[in-house]
Amino acid sequence: MARVEYDDVWKRFPGSDRVAVHALTLDVADGELLVLLGPSGCGKTTALRMLAGLEHPDGGDIRIDGRSVLRLEPKDRDVALVFQSYALYPHLSVRNNIGYPLRVRGLTLAQQAERIGRAAALLRIEHLLARRPGQLSGGEQQRVALARAIVREPRVFCMDEPLSNLDAKLRTHTRTELKALQKDLGTTTIFVTHDQAEAMTLADRIAVLDQGRLQQLGTPDDVYRHPANLFVAQFIGSPPMNILAAHRHDGELVVEEAWRIPAPAVRDHHGGTALTVGLRPEAITIEQDGGGPGEVLVSEPLGSEVIVNVKVGSALVKVRTAPDVRPGPGTRVRLAAQPGEVRLFDPSSGTALD
Repeated sequence: MARVEYDDVWKRFPGSDRVAVHALTLDVADGELLVLLGPSGCGKTTALRMLAGLEHPDGGDIRIDGRSVLRLEPKDRDVALVFQSYALYPHLSVRNNIGYPLRVRGLTLAQQAERIGRAAALLRIEHLLARRPGQLSGGEQQRVALARAIVREPRVFCMDEPLSNLDAKLRTHTRTELKALQKDLGTTTIFVTHDQAEAMTLADRIAVLDQGRLQQLGTPDDVYRHPANLFVAQFIGSPPMNILAAHRHDGELVVEEAWRIPAPAVRDHHGGTALTVGLRPEAITIEQDGGGPGEVLVSEPLGSEVIVNVKVGSALVKVRTAPDVRPGPGTRVRLAAQPGEVRLFDPSSGTALD
């Protein structure tokens, strides 16, 4: 196990006018599972590859247990990388794929057999050891790739979207197993994904990146309930947070001159009375009393819940309701926001004010 530190790390690729990673500073605790989350091109994979030694930063330092690894070759960093494509050798058996890094390190046959058997048992693939990758399903190949990383007994696991090639059902099942496996091994893990549901499920903490910059670092609950800015608010959550223009008047937030929400206390800002309000769909309730400023456009039943789309003036508000709350199109409704769940943002900078 190991502590990993990114200290003011920069990376720009030759010929590009864009900084891929901008002053990244992170401290990953020993045994922690940290997820790097963000859209394509945000710098998360580049950050991972710099730790593994596949890219070299243009500035800053990367340390494992307090020791800089920038002058070390990838093989000397004691970091295991699991790729999106699995990168299995098609001509080798599962047993030999798993054992390949052990042979390279010169372990005895007995040591190799012991580690291979232990990893295969942990991932429940003992019955696949004689097969080749072409005879395996996507989920089985993913387990083999994980086993190959585990047998190395590295200080750090680096995982670059290893579940993205799986179908939805298998992906959900495998990420649950992966989280349990990481906790069982206790190995420091940095996991890259663009899937916010995957990040929320797996992470001890999430580092949200956009355009190479760290936007927020916190627990899944922190980034969901208290986003640091509008980017995080709209990237995390499905449906994402409702973002509404409002102004403060007599202790209330007025949306579209129609919906009045009690205003929470916020720190001072210089935007006058104009504010941007953020509300999660589940933080809003619908009151069907035959009137109100909202008009239902459509209700989307999802089995265990319903997403009701309500038009308030020119704004569209998504509300998460129970399965039996399903007002029809054209219904006039009142909306009420849970006071403790109202989030405010500076309309100019997008920075959270609460």
